[in-house]
Amino acid sequence: MTSQLILIACATAVITCGLVAGVFLAFSDFVMKSLHAARPASGIESMQLINRKVYGSIFLALLIAMAVASVCLAAYTFLRMSGPEAVWIIAGCALYAIGVFVVTVVFNVPMNQRLDAMNHASEEAASYWAIYARSWTSWNHVRTLASAGAATCFLIGSLTLNAG
Repeated sequence: MTSQLILIACATAVITCGLVAGVFLAFSDFVMKSLHAARPASGIESMQLINRKVYGSIFLALLIAMAVASVCLAAYTFLRMSGPEAVWIIAGCALYAIGVFVVTVVFNVPMNQRLDAMNHASEEAASYWAIYARSWTSWNHVRTLASAGAATCFLIGSLTLNAG
């Protein structure tokens, strides 16, 4: 029965990490490119609105829930499981917790807060925007790869567990 619950947890993690990776991919692939191609004031104002709307979104709920689930699943796996499936599951948890959640909190959120505090039409904001768009997107690439990698690890872990 326990292995069934772990399979369900891993399947849920695969879906959740995949959804999070998809949002990050959209930003890295075309949203930030489009905002950066617009006039600075327009791009800045749009990003400020996006960053404000993310609070209370399903995306944010998934992002945070998966971080909590990663810590819990890693602890359970470390204490109760062994073998290659445990390594894959713990790797998925670590990739998500560090590569997605920590990167978000340490890099992307502070940049968002700094941008939000600026008047979108100001020279200061326009100057910061060039740095912001490049740096924020680079860190977003990390989050995209980490969430997709975590989904892959959870999938391989569940397949390995199911095969055993």
